[in-house]
Amino acid sequence: MSMSDGREMSERDPEKWQEFEEAVRKIFDAHEFKTSFRVVFKDNEGRSEIDVVAERFNLLICIDAKFYSARRYRRSHLKNEAEKHFKRCQRYSKIAGKRALPVIVSLIDDQIYIHSNCLIVPFDKLNDFLANIHYYLAEFGVIQS
Repeated sequence: MSMSDGREMSERDPEKWQEFEEAVRKIFDAHEFKTSFRVVFKDNEGRSEIDVVAERFNLLICIDAKFYSARRYRRSHLKNEAEKHFKRCQRYSKIAGKRALPVIVSLIDDQIYIHSNCLIVPFDKLNDFLANIHYYLAEFGVIQS
């Protein structure tokens, strides 16, 4: 697949969650974001990990890549993960000293939407999301300080 549809530049979709996380990171890299991969942090609530942390345009984006299969996917489960990711990003913001924008990239979904202050972006729309990020942030009322 090509980058024009938001996918990894290889001819196949990722087959494992590790490949999926790497493909997400590479798409952010292709859009000239500075990325950190599998960022582990610790605070008074414990240890947590963020799959990809990306910075550009004075934005700090924390990505949780969800490699759900069609048989395992439930929108309610993804919404629950969005709530947890938002809280994790609030904790990371305190450590980073900068507001973190929580984003879940989902292998299976059909539209970009927001739930519990967390943007949910389908993998096949990630390229468009990044190319038009300021439009989407305005559209969803996300304001960066």
